[in-house]
Amino acid sequence: MAPERRRCVWMLIMIISLAAAALPGSSAPAAGCDLFQGRWVADKSYPLYDASACPFVPDVFDCRRNGRPDDAYLKFRWSPANCVLPRFDGLDFLRRWRGKTVMFVGDSLSMNQWVSLACMLHAAAAGPGRAVRATLTAGEPVSSARFEDYDLVVALYHTTFLVDVVQEEGVGRVLKLDSMRNATAWLGAHLLVFNTWHWWTYRGASQVWDYVQDGNNTYRDMDRLTAFSKGLSTWARWVDAKVDASKTKVFYQGISPSHYMSKQQEGEAGAAARVAPATGGGSCLKQTRPLQEATDAAGGGGGGTPEQGVVRGVIGGMRSPVALLDITALSQLRIDAHPSVYAGPGRDGMDCTHWCIAGLPDAWNHIMYAMLLQQQG
Repeated sequence: MAPERRRCVWMLIMIISLAAAALPGSSAPAAGCDLFQGRWVADKSYPLYDASACPFVPDVFDCRRNGRPDDAYLKFRWSPANCVLPRFDGLDFLRRWRGKTVMFVGDSLSMNQWVSLACMLHAAAAGPGRAVRATLTAGEPVSSARFEDYDLVVALYHTTFLVDVVQEEGVGRVLKLDSMRNATAWLGAHLLVFNTWHWWTYRGASQVWDYVQDGNNTYRDMDRLTAFSKGLSTWARWVDAKVDASKTKVFYQGISPSHYMSKQQEGEAGAAARVAPATGGGSCLKQTRPLQEATDAAGGGGGGTPEQGVVRGVIGGMRSPVALLDITALSQLRIDAHPSVYAGPGRDGMDCTHWCIAGLPDAWNHIMYAMLLQQQG
C-alpha cells in the first residue's frame, strides 16, 4: 500500500474511533480492556455536575462549600491507556435500571460512591426542560435516593465490616468473623456494590470492637490482614450461597487509598471522619494536582498492597461472578482530591481518606457504568 494511502486509511480509522466515542448513547468498551490503567487528563468540561445543585451531598464531602479555594481537582477525566472509556450517560443508566434498586453496602467510602452516583443521575435527570422528581430518605443503617420518574432507588446500607459486631453481656463488643445476621436486607437489590477495609486497621479509641471471634475461638486481637481475609471469606460464601446471579449483579469497590504522611498517623486517625490531627502534617493538605498523571508512572498494574491481594484472592475463589472495581492505583494518584481541612463545620482535623464531591468517586462510577455495559452487552 502506498504511503499516502496508508496515511489516509489511518486517519479514517482515527476519525471513526473518535466519532464513535462522541456519539449519543454509550457502547461498551472492548472485552479484555483494562479500565484501571491509564492517566488523568485535564478536561475543562468537568466536573460532570455541580455539587451545589445536588440535594444529596453531605457537608463532609462538599469541599467547595466548605471553603476550598481551588477547583483544578474537579477538572480531571480518567482515560484508560489502551481503550476508550465510553462517556457516562446518566439517562441511559436511569433507563436501564428503571424499576430496580442499586445498593452500596459498606462504610463511609461506600457513602462517597453512593452520593457521587446519586448526583450524577440527578444531573442527568435534570436536563434541559426536565424537572427532577427525586427524594432523599436518610437513616441508619439505610439511606436512599429515589428517582420517581424511573422508579429507581439508589441506596446505601452502612456497615463497617460486612460481618457483625455484637454486644455480648459480660464480654463487650465482639467482631464475629463468621456472622452476617443483617445480610438479608441486601437481597432485594438488583446491583450490589460492597466495600470494607479501613475499619479493620483501626486501633485504640477508633477501634469499635473489644474481642474478635473466629468460629468457637475468641481472641483479644488478631493480625488485621488475617481477620480481614476471614471476614471477607464469610462475605464471599454468603454471596455464593444467597445471591442469584441471574437477577443481581455484584461489584466489590476495591481498596480506596489514604494519603497520610505515615502509617502511624493513619492508624491514629479519628474514627468517624478518619482524620489526623491538624498538627500531624497530613500529606494531602494544600495538594492541588495529582501525584503523577499515569498509573504506570506510579507502579500501577503490579502486585499491589497486601489488602488488594486478599480481595483479589477471595473474589478469585468465588463461584459467583463478582466484578472488582479495582480503583486503588488510579486513586492513589489523586492526593489532591481529598477534603483535607475542608470537611465541614466542626471538623478541625485532616481528612486524607474520603474524597470531595464532585470529584474522584465520579470516575469510580464512570468505570462501573462501563463495566456494566460490558456485562449487559
